[in-house]
Amino acid sequence: MSDQTNKRLFYGSCFALITTAFSFSIRAGILPQLGEAFNLSAKELGFINQMWFVGFPISMVIGGIFYRTIGPKRIMIFAFFAHTLGILLTIYSGGYTGLLISTLLIGIGNGCTEAACNPMIADGYSGKMMNTLLNRFHMWFPGGIVIGSLVSLLMTKMELGWEAQIWIILIPTLIYAYLFYGQIFPKPHIDAVASLSTNLKAMITPIFLFIAVCMSLTAISEFGPQQWTSLLLSKSGAEPMVILALVTGLMAVGRYFGGEFVHKFDQTGVLLGSAVFTTIGIFLFSTQTGPMAYVAAIFFAMGVCYFWPNMIGFVAEKIPLSGAIGMSIVGAIGMFSTSIWQPIIGGWIDRATENSKAMGLEGDALTLAAGQDTLRTMVTFPLILIGLFTILFFWVRSKKTQTQPN
Repeated sequence: MSDQTNKRLFYGSCFALITTAFSFSIRAGILPQLGEAFNLSAKELGFINQMWFVGFPISMVIGGIFYRTIGPKRIMIFAFFAHTLGILLTIYSGGYTGLLISTLLIGIGNGCTEAACNPMIADGYSGKMMNTLLNRFHMWFPGGIVIGSLVSLLMTKMELGWEAQIWIILIPTLIYAYLFYGQIFPKPHIDAVASLSTNLKAMITPIFLFIAVCMSLTAISEFGPQQWTSLLLSKSGAEPMVILALVTGLMAVGRYFGGEFVHKFDQTGVLLGSAVFTTIGIFLFSTQTGPMAYVAAIFFAMGVCYFWPNMIGFVAEKIPLSGAIGMSIVGAIGMFSTSIWQPIIGGWIDRATENSKAMGLEGDALTLAAGQDTLRTMVTFPLILIGLFTILFFWVRSKKTQTQPN
């Protein structure tokens, strides 16, 4: 393929990920509006969020299994129709059940994007360049969230309805469809020498299973606080959507230069440092208000910035026989774990609200106390990761020492 085709496919992949980011950030911004419009509790909103994260792993796993046989082109065609139908059904949902179905469809489209684009990039590159491009591709998830957050904030301030905000998600959807249209997609190469049975054997190994457990925790550490930003930080003295934009903006910049960090510290060192910064960030969110909430956002962004691309990169580089399905399975585990936690987090918010009411709190003080109490519970996720990534760091280091010639 020509360099021009490669660039167009990469740009199309980036706009597809921006679609994913818009569906994440704009939905986060309109959660309060959806709650008011349809009289939904935080737990019910959690189940709606859950559908976004349920559809994601379903399509990632299926896409990963069939990537080698049907290729990325057909997967992305399906992604386009799932995105478009999900957006239209959201606008005309009519209530709780409609929102569940439409959010599931959008999640399926998002999962197809990951299933097709991650291995497509890994097929064409290796080593430092692969890590660099995977980080730059994933840069557009937080980058898209920055844009989507600011658009949502502006449209909310202008008192435009939530339906108008959902229409915005269709813009990057149409752009990636245009960029992919008529292009010749690369044939899968990363697992060309490995059968599906070989891929599966590579996944039934201690290192892959360990990474799978870590992925379940990195995903909720990243997406838990971000998806609930509007509710958790609404009375913190800082603008929630500005915090979301700040976090994701810093993440985008960090991922652009991520290849250099990985080259210097290896994925294991980067992941361990990320867990430490994430713990500090969520702890500060749970204890600070006003301008300090923005400081918390900086620490949080520095932490979650490198989680997702380097978990995928670790599998591609250090467990290569797992192939495209290995990368898809790891990503799917992260999203499925996050989906499980969404209604649980909603339940935490409802319970924290009731406890704060019992203490005599009202109004803004009630909302702030409930949000901070929920965030204190969330600190547990990255704390566990510090221990797990410390083990992984020395595990991989010992393997390198064993394989070095005497």
